[in-house]
Amino acid sequence: MGENNFLRFGQVVIGPPGSGKTTYCKAMQEFLTHLGRKVVVVNMDPANDGLPYSCAVDISELVTLDDVMDGLKLGPNGGLLYCMEYVEANLDWLENKLKEHLDCYFLFDCPGQVELYTHQNSVKNIFLQLGKWNFRLTCVHLVDSHYCADPAKFISVLCTSLSTMLHVELPHVNILSKMDLIEQYGKLAFNLDFYTEVMDLTYLLDHLAADPFFKKFRHLNEKLAEVIQDYSLVSFVSLNVQDKESMMRVLRAVDKANGCCFGDLEERNLQAMMSSAIGADFQFGSTLGVQEQYLETTRKTVEEELMDL
Repeated sequence: MGENNFLRFGQVVIGPPGSGKTTYCKAMQEFLTHLGRKVVVVNMDPANDGLPYSCAVDISELVTLDDVMDGLKLGPNGGLLYCMEYVEANLDWLENKLKEHLDCYFLFDCPGQVELYTHQNSVKNIFLQLGKWNFRLTCVHLVDSHYCADPAKFISVLCTSLSTMLHVELPHVNILSKMDLIEQYGKLAFNLDFYTEVMDLTYLLDHLAADPFFKKFRHLNEKLAEVIQDYSLVSFVSLNVQDKESMMRVLRAVDKANGCCFGDLEERNLQAMMSSAIGADFQFGSTLGVQEQYLETTRKTVEEELMDL
């Protein structure tokens, strides 16, 4: 089989700055390596320096944000848009770099600027070209879970996620990242399933209506909620990169989306991994259970309130 016909699977990892993309790529690289996959990480962010993972292809060898800002006197946002347009215009460079890694699974660590995935076409065109090179990719969109604690921000995140899904045109898995920290952000209005499954948003609108600032925008918020629910595309998978079961759920969702199947060796490695700790980089005890912990905390709070009554 020629290299032009050789299927390669992978993930393009996107999300706003601070959502944990680089941390996710490092954790997923280690997780997949333990499963027996040969993993290649591609840094697609020209502003990403000091990478914590082993990087096989680095876009900064072609163009860097600092050089563009200094040479063209652009700000960081305009400079990043120019960088991705430059990458699109030099796809032969990227193709030659990727050809060096045929029999691999790919993680593309992408820039965090939201406009790249909702308005501008360069990144979308790069993804489309990767598809023509027989890459079967899933777009992994990371969102910080702290947005769940603020109804207005959560609706905004839903709109951004929906816009990204429609614009990028790839199989899509939305991730609520940093779930191990969610209890630090305050009490959620509903249980975790409400946010991961994106249930009836009218309940969130009632919470917004209680805020004097958002009360006057109720009609606008209702229309935004209708758009999200009419498309019925957005849902989330919760993620704690330090928990093996959480990482496994994400990987299952990604593999289902792009058609990558587990082999017998991976299944055996997975069974061994799930039954014993394999390294200090992962807290392979039962560390997640976020929903169960949250529900238990809520139950105790209700019991205490009832006792007070």
